[in-house]
Amino acid sequence: MVQRNRKLLTQANQQLQQFAQVVNGDKAVRPVSKDEPLRVGVDLGTSSIVMVVLDQDDQVVYGSFEYDHAVRDGLVVNFMDSVRILSRLKEQTEAILGVTLTSACGAIPPGTGAGSAKIVANVIESAGFICREVVDEPTAAARFLQVKTGTVVDIGGGTTGVSVFKNKKLIQVSDEATGGFHMSLVVAGHHGWDMDTAEQAKRDPDQEDDVFALIRPVVEKMATITSTVTKGAPQEPVIVVGGAINFKDFIETFSKALGTPAHKPDFPQFVTPIGIAMYDHEG
Repeated sequence: MVQRNRKLLTQANQQLQQFAQVVNGDKAVRPVSKDEPLRVGVDLGTSSIVMVVLDQDDQVVYGSFEYDHAVRDGLVVNFMDSVRILSRLKEQTEAILGVTLTSACGAIPPGTGAGSAKIVANVIESAGFICREVVDEPTAAARFLQVKTGTVVDIGGGTTGVSVFKNKKLIQVSDEATGGFHMSLVVAGHHGWDMDTAEQAKRDPDQEDDVFALIRPVVEKMATITSTVTKGAPQEPVIVVGGAINFKDFIETFSKALGTPAHKPDFPQFVTPIGIAMYDHEG
């Protein structure tokens, strides 16, 4: 089991590294033909909107993202900003690929309801796509990671989502409003900064040690959320993804508070968007 989990994470990291090399670049992984089926995933996040393009074999073709503040705690709060950003990403990506992208899938934090899913679908369709499906975020991450049994924790800008799988079946899913936004609140409050300044400090490698010392309790709370959802015995392996975990001490701190070893893929902010794109197909 350990060897299989290590192999799956290695395979995922290869795709993530490939995606990171082409994201927002001026060329795709490879040329695509005009009639080639492509799959698109859209992740409307609290701090960024990410768009992923896969081929019919779920291999990365291209991707783009743009920082934004149109979403809060996993819910779209500025509809028009989201549409404008996604429309721009679609146009830029179509220019790079030389094809028209017709359909896409989106995602929401688990438990946020049909209303939230409808808003995400409306954003996607207003940007010129047909929205095929809206899935929950940690389940999308699990699909990309090929997790059949285990716990996937998706920590985004606004929420901590937990999905537990056993023998390919989703047996538990939950979401709590604690994420990167709450880390920024702590940093901003400590220094008396505005949120934009705190957000920039979080992304600055030179300030990482000082920032993490402040946000350590937030990371421990994320682990407590996971422990509560899984009743203190998370199904292993525990894989943590999402843009809010890009700190070198995150996994060690999270694992210690959880009481179970956790693992982080490379470029964890791109795991869920790739998983979302895998749902974009007919039937």
